[in-house]
Amino acid sequence: MRRLRICLIANCRFPIREPFVGGLESMTAHLARELVRRGHDVTLFAAPGSDPRLGVTEMPVELLATKQLESRWDTHAPPAVHMAEHHAYLALMLDLADAHSHFDVVHNNSLHHLPVAMARSLHIPVLTTLHTPPLWWLESAIRLRRGAGSFVAVSDFTTRAWSPVVPCTTILNGVDLVRWPIGPGGPNAVWSGRIVPEKAPHEAIDAVRLAGMRLILAGPILDDAYFQQYIAPRLHGGDVTYAGHLSQRELAELVGSSAVAVATPAWDEPYGLVAAEAMSCGTPVAAYARGALPELVTEFAGRLATPGDVPMLAAAMKLATGLERSAVRDHAVTHLSLKRMVDDYERIYAGLTHPKVAA
Repeated sequence: MRRLRICLIANCRFPIREPFVGGLESMTAHLARELVRRGHDVTLFAAPGSDPRLGVTEMPVELLATKQLESRWDTHAPPAVHMAEHHAYLALMLDLADAHSHFDVVHNNSLHHLPVAMARSLHIPVLTTLHTPPLWWLESAIRLRRGAGSFVAVSDFTTRAWSPVVPCTTILNGVDLVRWPIGPGGPNAVWSGRIVPEKAPHEAIDAVRLAGMRLILAGPILDDAYFQQYIAPRLHGGDVTYAGHLSQRELAELVGSSAVAVATPAWDEPYGLVAAEAMSCGTPVAAYARGALPELVTEFAGRLATPGDVPMLAAAMKLATGLERSAVRDHAVTHLSLKRMVDDYERIYAGLTHPKVAA
C-alpha cells in the first residue's frame, strides 16, 4: 500500500503510554506503532503525557484552576474535565479543517462526539472506530454529520448494536503476537483489567475459590471505593494476590505463566482485549458469555459461563485448563492478530483515499 499521512485521534481521558489504563489505550498505541512500521506517516493526537515515541502531538486538555472552579455559580454546569476535553477536540477539529492538506485520512479512536459531529467540516475522509455500545452523545453526533465519515466497529456484537444508527464494518481488535508470546502456563488463574464495578473482579475471586485455585489480579484501581468494599476484604487468606498495575511486558509474562485467564464483565463488553491477549499467550479463557466475548472465545480457546453465575464460571475455569495451549495460541494467530487488524484498516484507508481504485 502507498505511504499515507494518517491523523490518529485518541481518547484524551488517559495518556497513551504504558502501563495502559485499558484496552482502548493499548489498541491505539499498537495501531500507531504498526502503521509507522509499515511506512506510513502517523501523527497521534493524544492526552498530555502520552509516549512521544508514538509520534504524539499533545492535545491541550487543560483543567480550570481550582479558584476558577470555586467561582462557578451554576451547579448544573458540566464538570471541568468535560469542558477541557470539549475544547481540546474542538481546537483539533478546527485545525484539521484549516490544514486539510497535511493528512490523507483521519482515523478517530476517541469516545468524544466532536470528531464525529464535525467530520463534514474536513476536506479529507474521516474514519471512526466505535469502541462502545451506542452512547447517546455519539448517536446525536452521527445524526448531525449529514453523511460525512465512515464507521468501523470492534466486533460483530458492536456492529449489530449500532446497526439502527449507522452501518459499520467489523474489524476485530488485534494483539501484537511478538509482545504477547506463548507462555509455559502454570498453576494459577489470572484476572487483568481495570478494577471497576463493571468488570466485577470480585466474582473472579469467588469463582477461583470454588474451583480450588489461586488467583493473581492485575490492573489499575480506578474506583477506590469499589476496591475497598469488594476486593480488599477478599484478599485475605493467601490464595488471592493483587499484583498492581503492570507494564505490558510484565503482564504478558504473568498471563503466559497462568493456567487460565478469567473475564467477568458485568456489562456487555464491546470487544474484550484481555481475553485476546490471554489467548495470544496460549492461556485459555474462562469468561462470562457477554457482549463480544462469545465471538472471541471459541471452544478451542476457552469456556463460557452464564453471566453472573459464579459456580458455572468456576466449572468453566476447570474445563478451560485442560485445553491445549498451542491450539489456543493458533486461534489468536489466525483471528486476533495485530497484523490482521492493520491489514483490514489499510484496506479501509485505501477505499477512502482512492475509492475508484479500491472498487
